Amino acid sequence: MTTTPRFFEQVNRYFDRANAFLDHPDGLLEQIKQCNVVYHISFPVRLDDGQIEVIHGWRAQHSQHRLPVKGGFRLTHHASEDEVTALAALMTYKCAMVDIPFGGAKGAIKIEKDRYSDRELERIIRRYTYELIQKNCIGPGLDVPGPDMGVGEREIAWMADTYMGLSQGDHAAAGAVTGKPVSQGGVRGRVEATGRGVYFGVREAVSIAEDMEPLGLSAGLDGKTMVVQGLGNVGYHAAKFLGADGVKLVGVIEREGAIYDPAGLDVELLFQHRAEGGSLLDLDASESIEGGREGARGLEWECDILLPAALESVILPENAPQIRAKIIAEGANGPTTADGDEILNQRGVLQLPDMFLNAGGVTVSYFEWIKNLTHLRFGRMERRFEAASNDRILRAVEDLTGKRFNGQVFEKIAVGADEEDLVNSGLEETMINGYHEMRDIARSRDTDLRTAAFIAAIQKVALAYQERGIFP
Repeated sequence: MTTTPRFFEQVNRYFDRANAFLDHPDGLLEQIKQCNVVYHISFPVRLDDGQIEVIHGWRAQHSQHRLPVKGGFRLTHHASEDEVTALAALMTYKCAMVDIPFGGAKGAIKIEKDRYSDRELERIIRRYTYELIQKNCIGPGLDVPGPDMGVGEREIAWMADTYMGLSQGDHAAAGAVTGKPVSQGGVRGRVEATGRGVYFGVREAVSIAEDMEPLGLSAGLDGKTMVVQGLGNVGYHAAKFLGADGVKLVGVIEREGAIYDPAGLDVELLFQHRAEGGSLLDLDASESIEGGREGARGLEWECDILLPAALESVILPENAPQIRAKIIAEGANGPTTADGDEILNQRGVLQLPDMFLNAGGVTVSYFEWIKNLTHLRFGRMERRFEAASNDRILRAVEDLTGKRFNGQVFEKIAVGADEEDLVNSGLEETMINGYHEMRDIARSRDTDLRTAAFIAAIQKVALAYQERGIFP
């Protein structure tokens, strides 16, 4: 049985593949490739029953070519130094790919979240935050954590509160953490941002008829089928937005098992059922598979779009030849191994790589960070002005045509953009521009989209180092 290479090694294999198209000094490329700093944190936490447990966590800062570095932190029992280092590297390249001015970082706390009470989780996260502060590893101009697997607004609020309580009046303290509740300085649209970004990226990719023709698909989303692995925040929102635009959800893969029905599945029903403690296997479907290794066979179900939105390294050399999807839309970080990627490329599968497709989260986190530094809500100054301008345009049309609009028209059109409108518009622009930059490089270099994304990212990081005078 072959052993899957370590995650960071997988990322570096993609990096090396892109290097074949570049002409930079070896020393510069080696600096970009290596992880600058990794902290392994161990600390004691008193549990509700009075016992003491030692908790392990990490924070990796892959590249400080730009500050602050940015990356979420996750709560997972399989966390490791290799995992956070690889994810931090992907964050470096992801931010560069979509022109977000951050270096890459990532963190993790090695726990099985469900084993702990809410009070215990709060103590763990507050202590983890304290340890980051002691190591000068969190701050609005240094390192900005955000949400990741197992981490939502509640956990982020604990982290933000701990930092701000120890920041001694720092005017920009709220910018030390992103993904906060709106009431604590968060930005509207952040919760669904990664899933919405996946939707924008997939929509743009399938809109190009000449790229769909070799796959035997028509342009556009309408009528396409999709299998989703992981119905968490990213998978749920991506499936929701894609479904609203005509994509039929036919399969879902989760920890407890997988279900498939070519007639279609209701994503809202599935999500709500699991949120209430139910299992996918409780629901009617034409095909069901138990969890574990067997459940992974759901990746091989027939569909147009396969959306892996859970763990890394799930598409391997062993299952890549059996995958029947025509498009792989990587909502998760690192779901495809380097060897699996090569097999899919040889088979002509269109892969939308993670370092582009799931960049919606960091994009909207960037908007939140700006909001926290400026202390100005998006839309606050311009919304009334835009509404008045739109009103004047409608009045002018009425005067020219002699026709009168009813009140509903004014209500829908003569209104300025609010914060969520502006955030979503900025996210859409970022994903569309990012896709075409990546696609143009792929076409000009005759390579795949993932390699093209790495080429774009490495070029931008290299330029940042050269502009600082570190390398000629």
